[in-house]
Amino acid sequence: MSALTHPVRIAVCGAGAFGANHLRILHELPQAALVAAVEPDPARSASVAAQYSIPVFSSLDAALSADLALDAAVVAVPTVHHCQVAGQLLAAGIDCLVEKPLAPTLAQADDLIAVAARHQRILQPGHLERFNPAVLAMQQDLRGPMFFEAHRLSIFTPRSLDVDVVLDLMIHDLDVVLRFAASPVRELRAVGLPILSGKVDIANVRVEFESGCVANFTASRVSTERIRKLRYFEPGRYVSIDYARRDALVIGVDRDFDLSSAMQVGAAEDFRNGLPGLSFDQPAIAPGEPLRLELESFLHSVCTRHEPFVTAQHGREALALALAIQQQMASHAARVGITA
Repeated sequence: MSALTHPVRIAVCGAGAFGANHLRILHELPQAALVAAVEPDPARSASVAAQYSIPVFSSLDAALSADLALDAAVVAVPTVHHCQVAGQLLAAGIDCLVEKPLAPTLAQADDLIAVAARHQRILQPGHLERFNPAVLAMQQDLRGPMFFEAHRLSIFTPRSLDVDVVLDLMIHDLDVVLRFAASPVRELRAVGLPILSGKVDIANVRVEFESGCVANFTASRVSTERIRKLRYFEPGRYVSIDYARRDALVIGVDRDFDLSSAMQVGAAEDFRNGLPGLSFDQPAIAPGEPLRLELESFLHSVCTRHEPFVTAQHGREALALALAIQQQMASHAARVGITA
């Protein structure tokens, strides 16, 4: 299929919290022509139409019946509708960026991947943190990580309550660690608790990979603070990524480092003040808004027909691990008598 030579004509399906961010950025990008939105809620529909001077349709059928000449669409509807909406768009010859998770089930994810392949369409899952500048920078400098610690804590909001905290929040970290670890999962253990929503709102997971690497994940949407961090340890090195600040701290250990000798030199008891043989580095990281970078990457794939940086298969792998975690949490809950 030939590359596009004009700005990508794109629509956004779903103008909720995340859809609104997609609309904002697409309206600003010169390589995109925001031509329509789909939003059944009358108040949101009127607001979007007024703000962006575009037609807003109450249904996807109505949008597809209009003469929009769409090249692409963002699917930001509730997860349960991903397969129906994205499948219909792909079958109509429209490339899709589908917000995470790709679908609520593996069967539906496989259906979407098959439809995209059949119609030779771009299908990119919206795994935002893969475009976090700190993640992009450190992914270029991996040295065999063997232990990960991921924390993603958020204050409770009434959004995304159609899924549990694993599909809502933890899946971001699952996706990043799957790419960094680059090894099949051997074993996992998981526990989760419903607190406010009736679904699991806080979860803790331990994953062991075939390589021997181990990862611990904690996610909560009922926290009193907002934390988004990933820490990992490699031979002779510790890396801490702060997703929110989009920065990283790298602590290196020289091969000839000896703790007792270093302390005798007179270094401070607090190692952060410096020990001979330890290096502290904050890598230079190019600034950038992850969602903007994600959309620019998607638009580039649409224009060039190149495979997305985050592929549909990546989205399926993250979903498969998330669903396996859900099964483990359900088994644990049944074993110990936890009920929603």
